[in-house]
Amino acid sequence: MKFFRPKNQKAGFTLVEIMIVVLIIGILLAIAIPNFVAARESARAKSCIGNLKQFDSAKQQSAMDNKLSGTSTATFVFDGTTASTATAFQLVGTTGYIRATPVCPSAGTYYTGTVAQLPACSISASAAGSPTAAGSTGYGLTEKFYHGLSN
Repeated sequence: MKFFRPKNQKAGFTLVEIMIVVLIIGILLAIAIPNFVAARESARAKSCIGNLKQFDSAKQQSAMDNKLSGTSTATFVFDGTTASTATAFQLVGTTGYIRATPVCPSAGTYYTGTVAQLPACSISASAAGSPTAAGSTGYGLTEKFYHGLSN
C-alpha cells in the first residue's frame, strides 16, 4: 500500500521524533562515558604496575649481581644518569638492566627505594594513601592489587 502526500507537503521528521532520538543518544552516552573513563584509568594503573614490576625485577637482578643483602641501603638510579656514589647502581641504559626509562602513564614519579623495599609511584601511592618517597614499603597500591593485576 502506498501513501500519497499532497505536493505542497514536504516529507521529514517531526520535532518530537528528533527529540526522542536525541534523548536516547544522551542516555546511551550517560551510560557509556563512565565505563570508558574507568577502562582508561584501569589501563593506566596496569601500565604503572607493569613499570613498577620492571623496576623491581631490575633492582633484584642488580642486587644479586652486586651481592647485596636484603638489608642493604644501596640506592638504584633509573633516570638515565650515571650513578653518583659507590652504593648507587644504574638500572637504566646500556650498562643497566632496563634499556629505556619507563614513563608513568599518569605523569607520576617512580621511586625504587632500597633492596628490601618495593618500588612506588607518586600517583598511585597518593591515591592509595601510601608513602610516596623512596623508602616506602609498597608499590603505592596494595600488594594484593599489585599481584592481582598480574593474573
